[in-house]
Amino acid sequence: MSITASMVKELRERTGSGMMECKKALVEANGDMEAAIEQMRKSGLAKADKKSDRTAAEGRVGVKVNADGKIAAMVDINCETDFVSKGDEFSAFVDSVTEALLTNDTQNMEQLLEMKLSDGSTVEETRRSLIAKLGENITVRRFEKFISEGGVGCYSHGGSIGVIVDLSKADPELAKDVAMHVAASKPLYVSEDQVPSELIQKEKDIFVAQAEESGKPAEIIEKMISGRIKKFLAEITLLGQPFIKEDKISVGKLVEGKGASINRVARFEVGEGIEKKEENFAEEVMAQVRG
Repeated sequence: MSITASMVKELRERTGSGMMECKKALVEANGDMEAAIEQMRKSGLAKADKKSDRTAAEGRVGVKVNADGKIAAMVDINCETDFVSKGDEFSAFVDSVTEALLTNDTQNMEQLLEMKLSDGSTVEETRRSLIAKLGENITVRRFEKFISEGGVGCYSHGGSIGVIVDLSKADPELAKDVAMHVAASKPLYVSEDQVPSELIQKEKDIFVAQAEESGKPAEIIEKMISGRIKKFLAEITLLGQPFIKEDKISVGKLVEGKGASINRVARFEVGEGIEKKEENFAEEVMAQVRG
C-alpha cells in the first residue's frame, strides 16, 4: 500500500513522533493507522524500559494551590538534561500532573502513576510516551499534598525549587511570604520542638569542648553554651530564622503578629540528593544522538 504524506501527517499529529518514524511505522503496518499507533506505543514502552537506569537529576518542580486556597500540591519530576527540562512538552507534563494532584485522592506513588490526566491518559502512559519522544529518562520522583483547615500557599523559584505551606488561617500573602522564605533559607525544622534531642546534645558536646579550652569559669562556660545552642536552634528552625524581607524580626514573630501559626511546610529542590554525573554540553548532545 502506498503511504501518502497526509497519512504521515495524521500519524504525527496523533502521536507527536517524528516524520521518518511515522513513515516507517506506517510502512511496517501496511498503511493501517491503528496498527501503526499500537506498534509505536509498544516501541515507546521498550525505549522507556531501556532508559530507566540512566541518571535523571535535572527537571522541574510543579506547585499549585486550588481556587479556595485549601489544597496545595507539589511534584518533583526529573529528566536527564536542562535542555529537556526547559522544553514546552516536559513543562506541560509537570503542570498537568500537578493540576491532577489537586483533585485526586492520591496517597502514594503507585496511585499517582495511575492517576488520569486531563487528556484521559495516565501519568505513567504519558511519562513513557515522553521518554520515547524526547529520548531521555523521565522519572516522577516525589510529591506532596496539603489539605488545610486554615489556608495554604506556595512559591516556585523558576521551577527549580518549590515550597508549599499550611497555615492555621487563610492568609495567601503571609503563606506566600513564608514559602518564599523557606525556598531561600532552607530551614531543617519548623520549630524547636521538632529538633531531635540527640542533635542538640551533639552540638552541645562540641560547644562544651570548645568552651573548656578557653579556660573560663564554669558559670561563664554554661552561659556561653546556652547562648550558642539558642543561636544554633534559631539557624535551623523556620520560626527562629530572621525573616528574609525584614531581618529584624523572626519568621515566628511575623506569623504570630498575623494571628496565625505554621502547621507544616514542604520544600523540593530539583536534583537534591541525586549523585549527578558531570558531563559537558557536547557530551550530552552526543549521548542523545547515540540514543
